[in-house]
Amino acid sequence: MTFPTFDASDFDVFAIPGLAPRMEALIERVRPKLTALGAELEPYLSVLCGEPMFAHVAKHARRTINPPQDTWVAWANSKKGYKAHPHFQVGLWSTHLFVQFALIYESGQKETFARHLERKLDEVRRDIPGHFRWSTDHMQPESTPQDELGDEGFAALIDKLKRVKKAEALCGIRIERDDPLLSDPDKLAETVKRTFERVMPLYRMAF
Repeated sequence: MTFPTFDASDFDVFAIPGLAPRMEALIERVRPKLTALGAELEPYLSVLCGEPMFAHVAKHARRTINPPQDTWVAWANSKKGYKAHPHFQVGLWSTHLFVQFALIYESGQKETFARHLERKLDEVRRDIPGHFRWSTDHMQPESTPQDELGDEGFAALIDKLKRVKKAEALCGIRIERDDPLLSDPDKLAETVKRTFERVMPLYRMAF
């Protein structure tokens, strides 16, 4: 199977007004690529994680008015779903593709992750590349490069994960929509896999 690639038409889906028209375009243009990506990386991630990993493509089924601003495929160690579990994501906003580890608000493992992150912070800052980006809200496209996070930024992130029920932690890379990498299947596949390998220690910290 050829690794899926992405072009301007995929990102332009998010400029289509209205829930129904945008969903129709998402289903027609983008979802097949995410489904293929999910199947392609399931075996790789299963080996990397040492347990079966299952792909889940976002359906946006609960939306009744507002059209989705992003979409994704996620891999978790549960067949039933991913939101309550530490997981990996590849997805799109209108501006970029993201490849990341994610621990979102539905997960009950945030305190465990926070304790491990606090204890192993020096290792994390050494092993995670400085250009990798951190976010505390999967519903917003903005993120902060690790090089810019600093001691206070990490302290705030850890504190929030400990105290706030809906706190989140995401870490990975963004690839701008016009980056030639997105049209090269071999280079994109290599980038996605290397990114997941880099954030694998974060996945382990959630258990």
